[in-house]
Amino acid sequence: MPRFAANLSMMFTEVPFLDRFEAAAKAGFTSVEFLFPYEHPAEEVGKRLKNNGLTQALFNLPPGDWNAGEKGFAALPERFDDLKKSLQTALPYALTTGVKRVHLMAGIADRADSKAVEAFYKSVATAAEFFDPYGLDIVIEPINSRNVPGYFLNDFTFAYDLINELKIANLKLQFDIYHCQIIHGDVTMRLRQMMPVIGHIQIASIPSRNEPDGEELNYPFLFAELDRLGYGGFVGCEYNPRGKTVDGLGWFKPYAGARTSGARP
Repeated sequence: MPRFAANLSMMFTEVPFLDRFEAAAKAGFTSVEFLFPYEHPAEEVGKRLKNNGLTQALFNLPPGDWNAGEKGFAALPERFDDLKKSLQTALPYALTTGVKRVHLMAGIADRADSKAVEAFYKSVATAAEFFDPYGLDIVIEPINSRNVPGYFLNDFTFAYDLINELKIANLKLQFDIYHCQIIHGDVTMRLRQMMPVIGHIQIASIPSRNEPDGEELNYPFLFAELDRLGYGGFVGCEYNPRGKTVDGLGWFKPYAGARTSGARP
């Protein structure tokens, strides 16, 4: 049975960020993820996790100026120094939370630009090498161009091929089912193909990005498919609740509090 991680950047927003850990635990979640923790001290984030018996599944490396539209800088040659600084910024949060995977964002760049491709390869390898001594994986996530126009990494095949080409042990694919359906479709077959390199999965309904309880995809089938494929990681609930978060958790009730035997943290 999949282990679902509540995304605290999008769920339980009825309360302040640091109070969302308790709200998620009360709703039956045993793990959480979020976009960025950097507005809060690492020790406080770690305390909220521990006090509520939660496991940290994932968070993103610093993206630059998010409010100005920056979405990372791994594919921006002129921002390599910022990329290296972002690794240092994230490290205390990784150590305090005990997270085992962090997401490296590519940024807004043209994938037809050879310099951007070269910068991305360099940044991916640098980040993986930096976090490897700490037992952390780097994950890269293709994002659809409807939600983030101009995002460099907007193709699952490109990401899959890059991971297989580099052959870096702690480099994995972040497979967001919502983004895959919008970009490519054929989600089940892509999961089957790419499962050997998948390090994290995320979900939302398509096209609304609300609770995963209808619309284009049959999520109960996909959850069972993850079990059939032997997926042992987390499934991040990166969706926007239609109303109050707890009112939309009917889909989650069969799985609340479940822990998968033998699954990796």
